[in-house]
Amino acid sequence: MKKINFTQHVLPHIIAIAVFLIVTLFFFNPVFFDNKSLIQGDIQQWEGSSKALRDYRDQTGEEGLWVETMFSGMPAYLVNVIWSTGPVSYVKRVLAVGLPHPVANIYLSFICFYILLLAFRVRPYLAIAGALAFGLSSYMIIGLSAGHNARIGAIAFMPLVMAGIHLAYSGKRLLGFAVTMTAMALELKENHLQITYYLMIIVLIYGLVQLIYFIREKKVAEFVKTTALLIPAVVIAAGTFIGQLWGVTEYGAYTIRGKSELAPPDSPEAGGGLGKAYAFDASNGIWEPMMLLIPNYYGGSATNFLVQDENSKVYRALMNSGDQQMANQLARYTSAYWGPQDYTVPYYAGAIIVFLFAVGIAFAEKKYVWWLVSAAVFGIMISWGSSFESFNYFLFDHVPGFNKFRSVTFAIIITLFALPLLGMLGLERLIESGLNKTDRKKFFIAAGFTGGICLLLLLFAGMFSFMKEGQSQLPAWFTSALADDREGLLRSDAFRSLAFIVIAGLLIYFNVWKKMPVLFYAGMIGLITLDIAVVDSRYFTKDNYQRKRDKTYFAPTQADQEILKDKTHHRVYNIEPGAFTSEARTSYFHNSLGGYHGAKLRRYQDLYDSCLFNETNELITNLQAGNADFQTYGVINMLNAKYIVFGPGRDNIIPNASANGPAWFVRDVVTVNTPAEELKKVCEINTRSTAVINSAKFKVPEFGIDSLCTIQLKEHRPNFLKYESQSTANGL
Repeated sequence: MKKINFTQHVLPHIIAIAVFLIVTLFFFNPVFFDNKSLIQGDIQQWEGSSKALRDYRDQTGEEGLWVETMFSGMPAYLVNVIWSTGPVSYVKRVLAVGLPHPVANIYLSFICFYILLLAFRVRPYLAIAGALAFGLSSYMIIGLSAGHNARIGAIAFMPLVMAGIHLAYSGKRLLGFAVTMTAMALELKENHLQITYYLMIIVLIYGLVQLIYFIREKKVAEFVKTTALLIPAVVIAAGTFIGQLWGVTEYGAYTIRGKSELAPPDSPEAGGGLGKAYAFDASNGIWEPMMLLIPNYYGGSATNFLVQDENSKVYRALMNSGDQQMANQLARYTSAYWGPQDYTVPYYAGAIIVFLFAVGIAFAEKKYVWWLVSAAVFGIMISWGSSFESFNYFLFDHVPGFNKFRSVTFAIIITLFALPLLGMLGLERLIESGLNKTDRKKFFIAAGFTGGICLLLLLFAGMFSFMKEGQSQLPAWFTSALADDREGLLRSDAFRSLAFIVIAGLLIYFNVWKKMPVLFYAGMIGLITLDIAVVDSRYFTKDNYQRKRDKTYFAPTQADQEILKDKTHHRVYNIEPGAFTSEARTSYFHNSLGGYHGAKLRRYQDLYDSCLFNETNELITNLQAGNADFQTYGVINMLNAKYIVFGPGRDNIIPNASANGPAWFVRDVVTVNTPAEELKKVCEINTRSTAVINSAKFKVPEFGIDSLCTIQLKEHRPNFLKYESQSTANGL
């Protein structure tokens, strides 16, 4: 048994944990020292959508499983259900050393990537640098600030899953089995299947490359044994997720990711999945991956408006225009971002990391080069989405599961996973072998390629137009100032990235690790952290925090207080533009027609697209004309929208006396033969007196009419409804 040397075998890991804790504490210091919490837009929406379920659980100890406060009611599987994953949650809390959610996910990403690099035999002090690069990439920090906690949590455990798999294929099968099983259970618990899907792509490419090398070495039997061992590890891990998986699978068939009854039989939507326009709505432009190296390649964040900077040329040009009205109109065109997307924030990997990736291509083992370069390129190609139709539309139409996800820009995480891993593998190999004459040439090529790109952009940035589509038609004095500001952002970041590459290159070239190893490792860790963290600070500031008790977002308005006086079972409809699918604040207080969720029921979305959208526009037009007669809005009434709210503060309310209530008897039935006819008729009828039945699916019942019949909802809970009716006839 090998004797353990504390300095060599234990101390580096203690230092690693200490560094990760210090970086987490420092980066999120308002959470730890100022009693603040992150302002996360998606989490605010989640709090609104899940409040009724959480209240019901607190009152009864039961799971509601149905959330009636959002989209007129929908299953709660993906809103707020507590599953029996206690042991897995306990493991996560132990790994997170008690750090608060959600910042613990960033710390966990450090730990898991550190373990991954150790599994690939990268020395601990280099592994610290690689782990910090992965966890601090702007992708992670921006995702956390947006409230995508499940996505960032799933990403955090990706490296640990890969570490277990690699350990198994490296001969440590039992350890690999244990790590893979535990990591996969943690990964699945986060319940972000899109990220798990991208992890599967990384693993499949790894497995293919490993199979090729095992065949070359005539060790196919070893490959089969290892694979056979890992399968039960994944199956056991999946067993901890079976409740969520079962619920999501069952529910998914009825959502916008399931089959559409309205789509033509030969269309992709008829077989299940999102429509292409929706799935690829957010797609990177072909040159946007350049932001991995130079964050301001396209000017930076789309929400950074140059008019807000008093030192910008745009600001001075608008102030000197002499036309305040025109200046106000032009101000909305002053976004620093000039790329092809409507909204984006740069996903920056780090200039040093991109440089080390090139070093990895030159020096790492070829099997890892083939694997990680292929994965990195594949991630970029998927993130291009509709910008690379021939590739991504083929995947969408033919690869199982690919059409279930949107925001394909998230696929860049595959690239962000590959860059620091291959970079550290290459640097480890270079340090082991040293720089001989041949290796110096390869090193210069790697440095020259990455640094050369920065230098070329620094020198020739003026060759770009710096205009988004349509902006060239704006006044010349304005576009000239706008182009100058955007060009300045590109040049400054090109110089910045070049400087970091040169400094890191000099540390490596002059063998500093041999002469002053402490300086070298501390320098690499410090440089990589500084490089990425400073860019993070552009998009993640003190404005991302609030006092923990600050609940102003959910402070009830006068309209809320007035509506809450009504104790009948009704719904509220916020008709502000975009509110139907983009806000769940209304759901915090009321049963809402709208909400905020990525997996809406398809039939409800179809109803909105076909009927409710048009009715809403008609309603707004009529209200502006002073006509508040609600009798003609059959779908709004059918959905029991008793109150209409509108205005910037949602303080304006209009009661709807024509709402049908929670249940009612009808007098007539219209029969149709197809789902499309069914939906069309629903848009046309008076829903208070008439029902539509698709006779191809359901038998039209015989029923009578009692003019005095009544039906009332007497009791309602998320999982229980009790009606009481009185009728002398067999009513419908």
